[in-house]
Amino acid sequence: MLVVDGEFSGLQYETHSIVSLGALDLENPTNQFYAECRVFDGAHIDPEALAVNGFTEAEVTDVNKMTEAELIRNFIGWSESITDRTLAGQNVSADRDMLKAATYRANFEWNFAYRSIDTHSLCWMHMVKAGLVPPVDVVHHRSALNLDAVLNYCGIPDEPEPHNALTGAKSHAEVISRLLYDRKLLPEFEQFDIPWLG
Repeated sequence: MLVVDGEFSGLQYETHSIVSLGALDLENPTNQFYAECRVFDGAHIDPEALAVNGFTEAEVTDVNKMTEAELIRNFIGWSESITDRTLAGQNVSADRDMLKAATYRANFEWNFAYRSIDTHSLCWMHMVKAGLVPPVDVVHHRSALNLDAVLNYCGIPDEPEPHNALTGAKSHAEVISRLLYDRKLLPEFEQFDIPWLG
């Protein structure tokens, strides 16, 4: 399983760009990928997105950083040795769609599956099977299981801010391991017990 997390200049894959990407191989979690890039020429930059990921406009347009196409090429090259490249993460369909759009912009072949594994769904199912009612955002009438809620359910504090793509990927991988296998995965989270095993 290839656990991914991206930071972007916004949420529209047609007009926004990758600014950083983190990933790891769940079967070999020391096999990790992290890279930052500048936005593609003409990409839109949403100030709210930058507030979340902590990058400045100067950083995401820095001509000394690799291009989005170079980042995608490096990511694809890194991922080729991974046996199961099923993408996984929190709201991973958004990451998948951004990666796919960037791959097409770079004129590379998209070799990842449409199917993915979402930590939100895993946590929702885990809660239901434990007899709990997953939280609902009463204002928006939808699931309130964002990454921090999933982390907290798994005994881990909120993700540090600003968000970092590799920290996000590690967080996703840790909750996947806990939810699926009842086991800790990464040394960064070793100090946090798994609540339902107590």
